[in-house]
Amino acid sequence: MIKREDDGIWIVLHETIACHHDELFSCLTTPDGLSRWFPVTARVDLRTGGQIVLGWDKSFSRTSTITILEYKPDGHITWDWQLARRDTHCPVYWTVEPSVEEGCRIEMRQGPFHDDAQSLMDMAEEAESWRWRLCNLRSVLEVALDMRQER
Repeated sequence: MIKREDDGIWIVLHETIACHHDELFSCLTTPDGLSRWFPVTARVDLRTGGQIVLGWDKSFSRTSTITILEYKPDGHITWDWQLARRDTHCPVYWTVEPSVEEGCRIEMRQGPFHDDAQSLMDMAEEAESWRWRLCNLRSVLEVALDMRQER
């Protein structure tokens, strides 16, 4: 979903996933959890100001580094995300909340994006990419099926 707010335009995605909220939050905060659905491998210094290094191949030769802008062990983490092929940063805000009947709920917010054409194209690309990644996360946690080509 795309939302216009006072400070700009935001990507806001939700998923309800049938697993314990601690297991889901570990998929955003630990090397083993992240590598289940997102990078091939990862290193994590889990603290506000720490870094997550995402390895896109087994040899760790292609990497992306994310600074953790905020970390709260109760289910909140904010990544300083750099947009693909640009030197533009657009934070990703993650929230994981328990839901007794349904497992847990994850919310991903990224923004704010501006109204200019390049920002809107960046936002569309990010939204499509994050939607697929969240679907893969749900698939991994609910049915143990990882849809990535390289694992």
